[in-house]
Amino acid sequence: MSRVQEITRENWIMSTFPEWGTWLNEEIEDEVIQPGNVGMWWLGCTGLWVKTPNDCNITIDLWCGNGKRTHGNGKMQVGHQMANMCGARKMQPNLRAVPFVIDPFAIKKVDAVLATHYHQDHMSVEYAAHVVQSKMTTVDENGNEIPVPFIGPKKSVELWLKWGVPKEQCITVKPGDVIKMKDIEIVALDSFDRTCLVTTDSQGEDREELTGICPTDMDDKAVNFLIKTPGGNIYHSGDSHYSIYFAKHGKDYDIDVAFGSYGENPVGMADKMTSCDILRMAEALRCKVVIPIHYDVWTNFMADVNEIKVLYEMKKDRLDYQFHPFFWEVGGKYIYPADKEKKAYHHPRGFEDCFEAPQNIPFRSCL
Repeated sequence: MSRVQEITRENWIMSTFPEWGTWLNEEIEDEVIQPGNVGMWWLGCTGLWVKTPNDCNITIDLWCGNGKRTHGNGKMQVGHQMANMCGARKMQPNLRAVPFVIDPFAIKKVDAVLATHYHQDHMSVEYAAHVVQSKMTTVDENGNEIPVPFIGPKKSVELWLKWGVPKEQCITVKPGDVIKMKDIEIVALDSFDRTCLVTTDSQGEDREELTGICPTDMDDKAVNFLIKTPGGNIYHSGDSHYSIYFAKHGKDYDIDVAFGSYGENPVGMADKMTSCDILRMAEALRCKVVIPIHYDVWTNFMADVNEIKVLYEMKKDRLDYQFHPFFWEVGGKYIYPADKEKKAYHHPRGFEDCFEAPQNIPFRSCL
């Protein structure tokens, strides 16, 4: 049979997806974190992989899904949080704009699965299925072997349970809770994700009516995380909007690296922090490095990080900023504090071994 006769849609998908194959899985597995450092990889959206010198591996908001794949009837589901927020009915054109850089089914070990909240682009049923089916284990702070825990606020835990994650593997956290494992400490903190407050359990004809009703408790829906590691403290703000209470977190905790959800909000929508908000958050948190995330994934919220850079340069001297922004790329590695002074990331360019082996060219003049 000829090659063109063998090709089908199914084997094309299997040979192409995920786009990075197991490249990043292998990189993370092979990376040895030096004492006094912590390794981080950006998995897209707000997804983060954290690895420590004691080989403690945790994921935060690892998500393996996509956005719109068809125009459908052109209408947004009544009761969706975006529809609730602004009254829009036209389909939100949120197409996934970045590749899948990690294969969730090729992950061989992880010590904890964290979710800041239960929106669909922050939790993955595929990843949960793999962790549960593989019977992955870790050790608790007392050295006992336990099934890998799923850690998140009440609504995230409810979703994991609905998917079939065993109850004994789920840990519900609220602001102030602390979980220790290996050489890290996970601290749950207040979230400021106001989009989450207008998220309901029902949509369509049975949507929950929110008009005139006091919002439900944010602590049940979303949390921010502070991850204390041998290399520094990492602050993950989930999908938080800007809040003046960031300053309280900055006074209560030493924060080295802070992540904030950045995006270009469409007219009539306020779902992501702006460039000003990212800088205000960093100043309030008293962090040393601020890293914008989330702007990468949705076509209708994509933003230019150079806007943050320009504003930072305008303000840093007058306001005496004690931090600087770092502009990452999805799939990229960041080691703190080894990479602390870096301002922007570029994927490895390769060819470091050029001219170390004999060339195969007719003449040097070809070069």
